[in-house]
Amino acid sequence: MQTGLYIVGTPIGNLSDMSPRAIDVLRDADLIAAEDTRVFAKLATHFDIKTPRVSCHEHNERDVVPELIEKLQSGASIAAVSDAGMPGISDPGFRLVRAARAAGVPVYVVPGPVAAMAALVLSGFPTDRFTFCGFFDEKKLRDDNKIRHTIIYYESPNRIMNTIAALARVMPERQIAIVREITKIHEETIIGYPADLMHIDAPRGEIVIVVAPAPDKKMTDSEITEIINDIARESTKAAAADLAQRAGISKKEAYKRMLNHGGGDD
Repeated sequence: MQTGLYIVGTPIGNLSDMSPRAIDVLRDADLIAAEDTRVFAKLATHFDIKTPRVSCHEHNERDVVPELIEKLQSGASIAAVSDAGMPGISDPGFRLVRAARAAGVPVYVVPGPVAAMAALVLSGFPTDRFTFCGFFDEKKLRDDNKIRHTIIYYESPNRIMNTIAALARVMPERQIAIVREITKIHEETIIGYPADLMHIDAPRGEIVIVVAPAPDKKMTDSEITEIINDIARESTKAAAADLAQRAGISKKEAYKRMLNHGGGDD
């Protein structure tokens, strides 16, 4: 095995996603730098990986990274892993890579699952341009709304409903996808406008939020009225759903406009 730092992707929920190459690298490396050695121990047991390991996380990187670089410069091969997914993507890892580059140490990647990319594909939103913003920060939301293409956030289950409410206030016209438990038994994707998702049961597990691109332009009131007149013979509920899709507004806003207009019969 060549000397150098190996950034190794690991499963985000389904152990079957572990690649044969990742297993080989983790078995053959001189040392494994794990975000949490206790978490990695479960993976190591499953795949019979007996390589020595050391903890390397955001709270000890300042002390551990120089020691790892010294070992790498002495000819060691070290594999870096996070608790799940790709190291460096909202996980420890990038500082170690940066230090290795600065020290002239070869760096290799063993690709693996990334929750953000899996959620992006599952959302069905445009993938030609997107911005990954890490964990959701409401303080930055208005600035984030200036990003007109697809946006991806990570979020925790205990904050998700507050986050949906914040998105309803700041990005009401943009659809969102709530993707949870990716690759696990209870994997689920919920898509809708934020206002329409504010009363769902709070999703559990690991969550990714994908925000659709902003509409090119918001329809004028007269354009919306024209659509309402066109669909006035439908039931109010069905007409509201039709209006929401065609006008790029939430179902709640569409239903309110239908009632105010006096259209439809329930």
